[in-house]
Amino acid sequence: MPAPEISIEKAKKDKLFYFVANVVVWRESDRRCLILKRSEREKVHPGKYAMPGGKLEWKDMDLAHPTRMNGDVIDFENAVEDLVARETREEAGIEIEKKLYYINSVAFVRPDGIPVILVKFAAKYKSGNVSPNPHDFSDFAWVNENEIVNYDYIKGIDEEIKETIKIFGK
Repeated sequence: MPAPEISIEKAKKDKLFYFVANVVVWRESDRRCLILKRSEREKVHPGKYAMPGGKLEWKDMDLAHPTRMNGDVIDFENAVEDLVARETREEAGIEIEKKLYYINSVAFVRPDGIPVILVKFAAKYKSGNVSPNPHDFSDFAWVNENEIVNYDYIKGIDEEIKETIKIFGK
């Protein structure tokens, strides 16, 4: 019998994490990647340059509308792809291509004690003019692997930009 609702009642407390996905957006026309400056109000890395992304939320898994039933298991295909596309639209006002390329992942503990699994991807810019969500971001730039050093960014962003340019710059 499928789950009637999403719940953590039976979940093991030592196995709970936020799931976050970020995307390095690469613009082919000038071979640069988008960075967004996080608001000073953010709990994690305030005022640092980062990539679009966000947390997977329970509302992303509407039990009444799964993509398929897999026996008693309720499946939501492309949940991560939909997450990064939505967050890129909401945070930067632009569209990305559907295909994602895996870069890397990191597990970390936020200053408020919440454990996080962050998975990072690369995607090609598709359309739109960058318009950062003013609640979450205060600035943006398109940078290459040499220009990123001029910004106060979250550790590792420079390597993710290099990897993205390597993936798409072939």
